[in-house]
Amino acid sequence: MKSFNQNTSDDRAVSPVIGVILMVAITVILAAVIGTFVLGLGDQLGDSAPQASFEIESANNSTVDVTKTGGQSIETSDLTVSIGGERFDEANFSEPTTWQTGETKSITGSDFGTNEQTVQLIHDPSGNVIFEGRADFGS
Repeated sequence: MKSFNQNTSDDRAVSPVIGVILMVAITVILAAVIGTFVLGLGDQLGDSAPQASFEIESANNSTVDVTKTGGQSIETSDLTVSIGGERFDEANFSEPTTWQTGETKSITGSDFGTNEQTVQLIHDPSGNVIFEGRADFGS
């Protein structure tokens, strides 16, 4: 006579299958996390560009005046300015400090020429262009 307490082979097969599925899932998740940091993608998560708006007020052949019209405060030491492809750092700002909304900063160079040039503000920690405008150096 067969007892009701005996396990059949069908009952014992469920536990190993669930165990294998869990082991594979854990392995895939760990590989994804480790791979993300090994490839350097984890380093980029904290370096996001600040959100801010700017306006070019005036320009002559050696100075560009840019006003911050809104957004987060920005350290000028975190910025590089590109004017017509030539780069300028914090030393070229009239006042190298924290740039607040409503403040105008002058960027000074030797000679920007007399044509219209593209002006870009680049946030160095993230590598992103946070402003791009055109300045007419002929006026």
